Formats: sequence, structure tokens, C-alpha cells
Amino acid sequence: MARQERAIRTRRTILEAAAAVFDERGYTSATIGEILDRAGVTKGALYFHFGSKEELAVGVFEEQLAITLPPQSSKLQELVDSGLVLARRLRSEPLVRASVGLALDQGAMDLDRAAAFRMWFDQNVQRLAEAKARGELLPHVDVAETAELLVGSFSGVQLLSQLRCQRQDLERRVVVMFEHFLPSITVPAVLARLDISVGRAERVLAQGRIEPGRADEGRAEPGRAEQGRAEQGRAAPGRAKPGRAEQGPVVPAQASSGA
Repeated sequence: MARQERAIRTRRTILEAAAAVFDERGYTSATIGEILDRAGVTKGALYFHFGSKEELAVGVFEEQLAITLPPQSSKLQELVDSGLVLARRLRSEPLVRASVGLALDQGAMDLDRAAAFRMWFDQNVQRLAEAKARGELLPHVDVAETAELLVGSFSGVQLLSQLRCQRQDLERRVVVMFEHFLPSITVPAVLARLDISVGRAERVLAQGRIEPGRADEGRAEPGRAEQGRAEQGRAAPGRAKPGRAEQGPVVPAQASSGA
């Protein structure tokens, strides 16, 4: 158990270091060496958790989903909560900021940035499909089209907020987005009960649970022998295995409306 806990802490340290370097240097300019120096870990420890720089980026993407929010009686309330909480975390958590920065980094030509958008899209499709099954959506609503519109809208709103004021007003902008968006898809009786207030994110976060290192549950930290073997033949990081970004479990009420 102690080794497993150490592995989770090490993985988190590596991700935080990678997020900081990606944020400062951009994905293309960032190097494994810089991330190792920032994290203060061995090359073997890094490669035990991540096989390449691209896998590190995917790990940063996935940290945005590593939170479970309290379930609500309305699936659309869960959708709102996820957007408001993401806005809040974008202002306060470097890992979440880095994940969004990577997704929108047009200079990262060798990174599958679409993976992040697929995560956000799939999460919103699930919530909207559940809401439709419960009769919370108007009959004309197309779940996939609505999910795409929500991801695109959130992405644009957060980018505008970043350019205007370093996201200081992001929660208010997301509230305005939902105030315009929800009446066109929501049954009036459900809409009247939704809480779309600026302060809701803080209240929901207080009840939620962040789950760092979820991908490493059950894995122990490598010993010296394993670290040495991991370093052999891995001087240059390769590309991530296809589909890595889509292996994580889909958990209801996770915070991921979009970037």
C-alpha cells in the first residue's frame, strides 16, 4: 500500500511538472529533460508512468476528468455543474489550465489534440442522452449536435475570458452562456428548477471529490531495478499508443463541458 501511495504521489508530481513546462514553453518546445528537472524524479520513474511526451500530455488531459461531483436529481443540473466547476478549476488549478492550453495549442502539430475534445464531447453526449431519456430535453433536441455546440461554446467563452482578463470573469461568462443556451433545449418545468448561479461551483466543489492518480491505482512505484530497465532503450521518447486518450472510464457528473 505504501508503494502504491508513493506511485500515485510521484505520478502527480510528474504531471504537475509537465503541466507547468507545457504552459510556459508550449508542447512542441517542452522537453522531457525540462520536465524531469522540474519534477525532481529519475527518468526511470517518469517512463514507468508515461512512455512519451505525448502520453504525458494525454495524462494532463485526463486530470481534468479526475473529479467526481455529487449526483443531482436532474441530469441537466449535472451538466450545468460540470461547466461551472470546470470554469472554477480553470481559474485555480494549473493542471486544468495546462490541459486546456494543450488542447488549443495550434503549434502542437504532433499531438492528437482532438483526443481532449473527444473526451469532452463524449461526456456531454452521455449527460444529454440521460437527460433526454428522463424527459428533461425538448423533443427536437439532437444530443450529438447539442454536445458539439456546448463544447464549442465553452471553448470560445473561456478563450475570450483568458484574452480579456486572464479568466477572472470566466464563471460569470459561463453563467451567461448557459442562460442563453439552456432555454432552447430544456423543458420549461426543468429549466425553472436549474441553479445556474455564479456561486454554485464553489458549493458543488466542496461536496465533490478530486481523484488524482486514478490511472495508477493498483500499480506500485518501481524499484531501482525496474527504473534501470525502464531507462534502457528509452533515451528518446516515442509516440503514445493509439486510443490512449479514450481508455479512461466515463464517470457520470465529471467536470468536462469543454475547453
